[in-house]
Amino acid sequence: MRNKFNPKTDPSKPTVYQIRIKGHLDSQWTEWFSGMTITLEDNGDTLLTGPVIDQAELHGLLKKVRDLGMPLVSVSPLEPGPSTTLGTGQADVSNVKS
Repeated sequence: MRNKFNPKTDPSKPTVYQIRIKGHLDSQWTEWFSGMTITLEDNGDTLLTGPVIDQAELHGLLKKVRDLGMPLVSVSPLEPGPSTTLGTGQADVSNVKS
């Protein structure tokens, strides 16, 4: 299996991911998921959105979700572009479509 180079992505920049979990997280978890924006959805899901430097960091985040005992619904990289808030590296969740 060969990895294809995607010219739209810059390997020196973090990829913004959206991790969806079943259930709502309290605001106390904000520090534990530092760098991620926590969004509580009306359907009862929680979205964790933010920059992830590499696969090791992504796996670390997924281990935290596992340790919470909350079901993982999805993990999705977001397309690079205007969906990030300038200067913060944080995704502007107002532009994210579910």
